[in-house]
Amino acid sequence: MVSYSLVGERLGFAGHQTFPFRYGWLKKAVDAVRDDPKALSSERAIVDLGVGKNMVESIRHWGLATQILTETPQHGLSVSDIGALLLKQWDPFLEHAASVWLIHWLLVSNPARAAAWHFVFGHYPQSDFSKDDLVDGIMKFASRRGANVKASTVARDVDCLVRSYVASPGSSRSTPEDAFECPLADLLLIGSQRDGDTYRFTIGPKRTLPTPIVGFALLQFAKRFAAGRRTIKVGDCMYGPASPGQAFKLDENSFVEYVEDLAEATAGAIQFDDTAGLRQVYLGEMIDPLDLLTNYYQSGASR
Repeated sequence: MVSYSLVGERLGFAGHQTFPFRYGWLKKAVDAVRDDPKALSSERAIVDLGVGKNMVESIRHWGLATQILTETPQHGLSVSDIGALLLKQWDPFLEHAASVWLIHWLLVSNPARAAAWHFVFGHYPQSDFSKDDLVDGIMKFASRRGANVKASTVARDVDCLVRSYVASPGSSRSTPEDAFECPLADLLLIGSQRDGDTYRFTIGPKRTLPTPIVGFALLQFAKRFAAGRRTIKVGDCMYGPASPGQAFKLDENSFVEYVEDLAEATAGAIQFDDTAGLRQVYLGEMIDPLDLLTNYYQSGASR
């Protein structure tokens, strides 16, 4: 893992050992760490997890990058609150699209562990791109923030990112647990162009993206971006750095529909306001983002 400490932000690169995470890996990470905080760094990890040394390191990285694990110098690894809820109670095998969308958001909103993912789904302005375009953009992004990362490191991150979201031609899986494809490919956020060298974000409505996941992301974004303000412009939620609109590649109409659905789901605590032609999201009574997810999964709506 290559990381750079910045003023108010840390950018992290590498750590995945070139492997996108697979179905079952995050559950393996949670199960292992709940039993032993040092499980993913012990010599027995290869035997216990049934994978090679590089894959053990990759599982550890993805657990931290997706925020289902946390790490402190004093106590080592531990399972985060969201990790315990998602992978021990709600959906251990990521069988439901909502869970994969949630993992996507947690990953792209973690620049300290996944700076390339954070840039591509939070700062990159174009809809079409090549791998070289992303490498160039990430290098400039890192440089502006004082990180002198090697282009070869960034190129490996970009290659891993693309393989995470773009399914291999003709790929299939018999069961999610045995899949070699990354779960993120199911989101269809990136498509490969005919020339094989360029890609395109799928911008617009997301049929499998549930309203509570957007609400969770919106509330987290508001806490960082709005700094206590009760209103946020729709444009900021759509096009601002690290915004839900950027992360989920939505169009404005789709985003507004989600906010209108959230108004009903939160009894008006979140509302869309279009007064005098100024399109804004209004945040009334503060809501714990986890409550949105808890209500959603406990209601059985994810099934």
